[in-house]
Amino acid sequence: MKVKKRRRRAKTSVNRLVLGLVSLNLMVSIWTLRSANQRLAPYAGHETLIFVRQISHAAQAVAQKKKLYSSVMMAQAILESNNGKSQLSQKPYYNFFGIKGNYKGRSVIFPTLEDDGQGNFYQIDDAFRSYGSLTACFEDYARVLSDPLYDKTHKKFWSHYQDATATLTGTYATDTTYHTKLNELIDLYQLTYFDSPMK
Repeated sequence: MKVKKRRRRAKTSVNRLVLGLVSLNLMVSIWTLRSANQRLAPYAGHETLIFVRQISHAAQAVAQKKKLYSSVMMAQAILESNNGKSQLSQKPYYNFFGIKGNYKGRSVIFPTLEDDGQGNFYQIDDAFRSYGSLTACFEDYARVLSDPLYDKTHKKFWSHYQDATATLTGTYATDTTYHTKLNELIDLYQLTYFDSPMK
């Protein structure tokens, strides 16, 4: 009889402990979500967050498939397309990355600023790829980054997005502060959230 009572007490104690841990975990989760919502509240209607919502699925799907950082991809799209407001990023071009050249024979000429490597900007007219869809743009961007010149932007080389952005300065963009701008966008809009695998 005494053994049964001890077992019941032990079982009750374990159940209470488990219930307490689950309750604590739930409270911490709720607090974390509230904290994140409070930090993001000032940006709720912000054009950048609206743009992030528009591109997040395509960015995450392509980045996951090609082993890239979604956060870096999205920061580049924000920066290069001015939150999707640049003429180049609009329909029918959908070029969010300022990728030059042609895509399946399609291109459009736009003025662009270049950095001379000393921080001095000058304007030129250049041909940019025209995609016809958002998904085609993100998939082609990943193909561009498969070039050996950009190979070091892939996750297999770095455990942190800041290392990947550093490799883009002087290669992907002539802007000598390109990586700094990308890192600031990633931090400000908490884009590392999208580096987690899609569910």
